[in-house]
Amino acid sequence: MAFSDMIGKQVPSVTFHTQQQGKWVDVSTDELFKGKKVVLFALPGAFTPTCSSLHLPRYNELATEFAKLGVDDIVCVSVNDTFVMNAWAKDQDCSNVTVMPDGNGEFTEAMGRLIDDSAIGFGKRSWRYSMLVDDGKIVKIFDEPQDSGSDDPYEVSDADTMIKYIDPNWQDKPSV
Repeated sequence: MAFSDMIGKQVPSVTFHTQQQGKWVDVSTDELFKGKKVVLFALPGAFTPTCSSLHLPRYNELATEFAKLGVDDIVCVSVNDTFVMNAWAKDQDCSNVTVMPDGNGEFTEAMGRLIDDSAIGFGKRSWRYSMLVDDGKIVKIFDEPQDSGSDDPYEVSDADTMIKYIDPNWQDKPSV
């Protein structure tokens, strides 16, 4: 399956249904992206091994570095509900990344990156990728390779690859 080429296009217009401080709050893609430079990364699921040990923690860790480069927000999207995403962010002590629940997979499907992992009991999931969005327009996407031989490749959607794309002169900071 080849992914849709979304570079140069607007992010899909969807509404994320979130629970914030005990209240339902709908968040539109306009609210997330309009007039902002945003790094979004998407992953298969909260509480899963690679997502919890590498993907989310490194973006959270490098958030101040991204901010120095003009990034207004870092958004993590997964096809999970708001309660799972909120619990995961709390479990991960993740205060520098905005987690967005794509419970119905609407955003992920509109991005052309909804995959079916029903064969292993996971249902519909997001393919792992990251992208740079400027004022709602997709500037760059790093899709994990589909032919890597891994069920869950993690080679190019990482925080270090994205930050080096934004600033090729960025000096690597060791992970804490």
